[in-house]
Amino acid sequence: MSIDIKVPAAGESITSANIGRWHKADGAAVRKGEILVTLETDKVSNELESPVDGTIHIIVPEGTEVTIGTVIASVTEGAAQPTAAASPAPAAAPVAPVSTPTPAPVAAPAPIVAPIAAAPIFTAPAVAEAPSAAENDGRTTRKKMSMLRRKIANHLVTAQQTAAILTTFNEVDMTAVMNLRKSVQDDFMKKYNVKLGFMSFFIKAVVQALKDVPQINGMIDGNDVIENHFYDIGVAIGTEKGLIVPVLKDCDTKNFARLEQDILDFAAKAREGKIAMEDLQGGVFTISNGGVYGSLLSTPILNPPQSGILGMHTIQQRPIALDGKVEIRPMMYLALSYDHRLVDGKEAVTFLIRIKECLENPTRMLLEM
Repeated sequence: MSIDIKVPAAGESITSANIGRWHKADGAAVRKGEILVTLETDKVSNELESPVDGTIHIIVPEGTEVTIGTVIASVTEGAAQPTAAASPAPAAAPVAPVSTPTPAPVAAPAPIVAPIAAAPIFTAPAVAEAPSAAENDGRTTRKKMSMLRRKIANHLVTAQQTAAILTTFNEVDMTAVMNLRKSVQDDFMKKYNVKLGFMSFFIKAVVQALKDVPQINGMIDGNDVIENHFYDIGVAIGTEKGLIVPVLKDCDTKNFARLEQDILDFAAKAREGKIAMEDLQGGVFTISNGGVYGSLLSTPILNPPQSGILGMHTIQQRPIALDGKVEIRPMMYLALSYDHRLVDGKEAVTFLIRIKECLENPTRMLLEM
């Protein structure tokens, strides 16, 4: 018996996927539960496993974009011997489909976001054309953008075109946070088995600032303003394939250790390509840390439909005036980009100063002051 391998639904706004990698060669023996293929969408990656022991017959080659529900391979159930020269299916050569007819692809749900223009999509379970290889004339190389990169590009352009983005800046003395981390790090590690980093301090500071300046914890929906009364914070994570923003839920109810562990868990899932759709949804505010790459100052772009994003930057020893004297302190520039349609300058500045106060006196965060 032959079992079809179809592209599964990955969320109501996702209508297609890309065949990222075949882990088995055409005609190879497979075992139940073995990973057959990695699918890439504009948001997450997904691995499909073999439903039975048998032999795989690949229909759609690597690099091809297909609609949700498309049959991309089949597994003929029963014992099979692997072919003598088994190797991953080449992306450049199409593979003939199995002789048994395959059903038409399942209709994709109506997309919520606008589809990406001029993106060729494989729509029928017939012989797929090989994807175009990278063109290299010795001076330049042309290759197709990944689905994730296309999504990022479209998302950023939409943000610039639909919101009145303005950025305000400040700087924060990180001495208190650094001294606190140093004094409790060993005990913190022993108790929670996780390192106390900087991000949990910033998340807690953002939560407190959102409580004090609730206008930023809102978003525009048509002619309405939606006020959020929860604190799900997105933390931007850079991956080899692009930037993703997993969302830490209910940050107001979690302690520092739980936040640090959640960040580590998301980073691991991002490296493994196992971020799920629910991990990326529902945020009310985003934090982006360009400082890990050495950025001294930047103007972050909003993550629609959110109304604010905080940019962290590298910590740099700089001279500052303190009590009439010049001292060298570890300083960080902060940047708050916000939607000026909803948030006034006074509110934005107040919000950023509130974050500065929390970080320069972190014990106040424990008292929600």
